[in-house]
Amino acid sequence: MGLHYDFLSKKDMKQMDALKETYGGAKKISNTLEKMRRYEERKKVAEAKGFAEMVSKAEEFAKSFPKVEDFIEKHNITFGKPGVATTQVSGFQGAPVTLRCMERMAEDGEILVPAEFISVMALTEDYVLNGELLTTLIMAENIMKAEKFCNTNLVGTPLSDATYDRLEKVTGEKFETYVPETGTRALILKNMGTAFGNLGGVEVANNNHLVYLDGITRAALNTGADFFLNPSWSSIVAGCYYARDINNMNFKISMLLSTQNAIQLRMLLNIMKEYLREDGSTAIYEINLGNGQSPEMFIQCAQELAESGIPGVSLSAHLRINPDLGMADFDWTENAFKVLDSGTNITIKYESDGTSRPLDTMGTYFLPKEERLANATEIGDVIYYKCVRCTKDAKTIMQRGHKATFGGIAYR
Repeated sequence: MGLHYDFLSKKDMKQMDALKETYGGAKKISNTLEKMRRYEERKKVAEAKGFAEMVSKAEEFAKSFPKVEDFIEKHNITFGKPGVATTQVSGFQGAPVTLRCMERMAEDGEILVPAEFISVMALTEDYVLNGELLTTLIMAENIMKAEKFCNTNLVGTPLSDATYDRLEKVTGEKFETYVPETGTRALILKNMGTAFGNLGGVEVANNNHLVYLDGITRAALNTGADFFLNPSWSSIVAGCYYARDINNMNFKISMLLSTQNAIQLRMLLNIMKEYLREDGSTAIYEINLGNGQSPEMFIQCAQELAESGIPGVSLSAHLRINPDLGMADFDWTENAFKVLDSGTNITIKYESDGTSRPLDTMGTYFLPKEERLANATEIGDVIYYKCVRCTKDAKTIMQRGHKATFGGIAYR
């Protein structure tokens, strides 16, 4: 039996198709995105925008990063058990923060670079266009060779009048906005409980998903960013439809969506199944299951995902979280071991290193640019400590007989 009601109306699809066409269509977006992921292309732009010294320092720091094979050989590790752990660390808040983290990792000499990075930075037009996001991606993807770098498009981010004028003309929508400063507009978010309550992205009232899609396309074309946090049911539907023919644009489902159990996972599976790509894959690359799950529920979700036949989707879980994201002293490490021992793959995510150190908070993700840059050293240290925790746990996992995966620079 098919859907009782379609997820998208003809109007919804027409608006998204029109938006995509204004950027040249799916093929041009895909080709430009691919071009902007090349190291030479990115480096040329970064140098033109004043980031040459930062890139040079990052290249130098990377020379002393350790290799996972050395650890495996030193401890005579063999991988006899099924169940693979993919490493992931959150909080790479722009170029200076990422560079500071690299500096600390270089000094340490024992840190294995995680396979996946998460950034909860608002995709302001300044951040996307001034070279900082692109330089961050150079460090993460081209130098450290992270498999994935996830950006977050917060729909409440102020954008230029010209951007909103263009979007309204293309889609025929009139967005409910206010003027944070002359020459800019921002969506009015009516359900915000706190300063960062719903990440400014969960609220996609009316047709705010169009603002989300416009923002990720702008980032993709200008920087080669190809992986985006997707925080709400409607923007997930929109993203799966919009990127169904842009094969190199993918999404990570936020744990804030509350995918806590198999019932909610099945809701996602139905969305994915409705808008599969020609090769049978989905634009959803990863689903972050919520913090309230048991290891048994994680395993059940993994089994149902496998049974769906939809390929290439991974499941992640927070092993540590910062104190304002959930319960104090949250630690899912032993649960992760249970998941792996069942033969189930898991992406282990570190929102924190578990010590509640200063600036290890969700609030840090939403600092104004001036405060973020002023505190870049301290925030970079926070990310370094998350990488320390991630490395220690990943080494334990390998010593228990399971493979763990890291960024490409961690391999010979």
